[in-house]
Amino acid sequence: MDGKLKVIGCCMVLLAFGLISIAQDKNIPKETYLASGIPDSLKENANAIIRYTMDDITVKAQGREVLKHHSITTVLNEKGDDEGEMVLLYNRKFDTYSDIEVKVYSATGQVLKKYHKGDMYDRAASDDETIVTDDRVLLLQHVIPSYPTTIEISYEDDITSYTNLSSWMIRPYAEVAVQNAFCKVAVNPAIGFRYQPLNTSVRALKGTEGGLDTYSWEVHNIKATKPEESTMHWQLQQKLDFVTNNFEYYGTPGTIDTWQNFGKWISKLNADVNTLSPQRTAEIRKMTDTIKTDVGKARFLYHYLQQNTRYVSVQLGIGGLKPFPASFVDQKKYGDCKALSNYMYALLKAVNIPSYYAIINAGANEKPADPAFPDNVFNHVILCVPFKGDTTWLECTSTTQPFGKLGTFTENRRALLITEDGGKLVNTPKSTIKDNVFDSNVHLTINPDGSAKANLKFSSTGEYRSMYVGMESIKLDEQKTFLIHYLNLKQPSAFNFNVAPDKDGTKELNIDLEYDRFYDVSVGDKQFYRTNVLDIWHETLPELKKRQLDFYFEHPMQKTCTTVIDLPAGFEMESIPADVKLKFSYGNFEASYTYDKVKNQVTSKVKFNLENQVIPAANYNEMQAYMDDIAKAQSKKMVIKRKV
Repeated sequence: MDGKLKVIGCCMVLLAFGLISIAQDKNIPKETYLASGIPDSLKENANAIIRYTMDDITVKAQGREVLKHHSITTVLNEKGDDEGEMVLLYNRKFDTYSDIEVKVYSATGQVLKKYHKGDMYDRAASDDETIVTDDRVLLLQHVIPSYPTTIEISYEDDITSYTNLSSWMIRPYAEVAVQNAFCKVAVNPAIGFRYQPLNTSVRALKGTEGGLDTYSWEVHNIKATKPEESTMHWQLQQKLDFVTNNFEYYGTPGTIDTWQNFGKWISKLNADVNTLSPQRTAEIRKMTDTIKTDVGKARFLYHYLQQNTRYVSVQLGIGGLKPFPASFVDQKKYGDCKALSNYMYALLKAVNIPSYYAIINAGANEKPADPAFPDNVFNHVILCVPFKGDTTWLECTSTTQPFGKLGTFTENRRALLITEDGGKLVNTPKSTIKDNVFDSNVHLTINPDGSAKANLKFSSTGEYRSMYVGMESIKLDEQKTFLIHYLNLKQPSAFNFNVAPDKDGTKELNIDLEYDRFYDVSVGDKQFYRTNVLDIWHETLPELKKRQLDFYFEHPMQKTCTTVIDLPAGFEMESIPADVKLKFSYGNFEASYTYDKVKNQVTSKVKFNLENQVIPAANYNEMQAYMDDIAKAQSKKMVIKRKV
């Protein structure tokens, strides 16, 4: 799903001589081009420094935007090399770039290289899944040979189609500092302008100019920061999002002053494409006429969708937001997220089961849409089926996802349902530990010389199931390498595994391992062993004085492992680790060990639960100590000795 969304600038801050217009760029002080002009206070933790940036946006009419951009960035080291890349997305019908110029300067301000539009690579904005698209991209990459290097970029973009305006990206990454940045928006008051800050308190200076309302912002001397582990990009960015209540997309006017009105606009786009022919409708009804319940019919049709279609992105015309007709998908057997969700809607409609097309911003832990700020932040479509007492959500692009399960791609956020009355912003399901179960059972047989054989059996749901399903697409050796690393296995001398059937949302996997030597240490008549073949948790976290941002896992989880160890003949147990119970505010860990002297057998049971994937910054130190304690608990050894 692709609306007209652009992010302008890279990191923007402002000059000491106050707000200026593009026409005044010639007054930029010479020291802005010199590396020696960078204040020492901005160099700490910085890979690049935005010396100056100015973005001027003019919106005189609905669906008409002119953007003028000028930026000067100094790259300090190889980690800032992305600043040498320029990527401009456009559509030939609705975008016209002009006055593109890139200049590269030495540390002393000497011009080393100049680029213009004719030096840029112009190609279709396609990928492995998008086979046809109207969108194009202009690309330029300057290879930076030495540091510091300063790069100056300027261009103008005349835009005649959008659902939301460009955004002003003040700072996109933690390790970028901003010295001076400006932004000015001049907008026709009749079309209704709104803006929303993200991670910034910068205030607008409001005015009027030539019958247009003007808004101006400036920022100075934003320091780079060292990024904290497991943060989301939107936690680190500083930007302003801009929206006009009235827009025009591919010649089709619309309003986004409320979520309801934006939903009405989407509904009109879909009105003529979501019904199958009478003949095909009759065939679908016949396919399901022996199924007694609506849930059963929906499940059958969802599996029918998965078995008979595939995901292919085709972005032509208003197809960036309007799905292909359901009849097209029915005949061609492919479509993108819009087309496949619309087709599933039509299949359910054929058997009189109501459902709602739902647009959403997809991606693990993506920022939820804001109920108070209607804005087209969406990039994906799913389907909502409101059964009585049990709303079911369907991911229509996956051929393997279980019925009624979304996963981390679209859980824990808000979707805009396209209903009969327009758009309605609702919450998608929240991830729970019961949705992501990792269950393992291990039988380890140790021989007197310390060699061993192990059989591992896994049964997994949710994201662990998806991991195993996705793993099947890579080479066998790569699968083995991944599993050894992921499970924290000792390097085996032989590794064989087979994938059991995937049934009812549960994926099974069996692994057979052989070790020439499994003990960690052998001293005299004693051998020291780990009590588990695998670690169900082996992450540790760095100590911090004070965490600033919330910590994100991908999902809650429930992980268990039961290990039965047959001790070698002629040996007996000398000591086993003590049982452990650990707890923090959002989870717990338990490990227990028993020795059966008659069977000469050890059984260990380990359990790790994480109740929530978002850990507040205030709980980080508690979690860090908890993870350290888990690592210590799992490092404990059992000791066996020869019988005398």
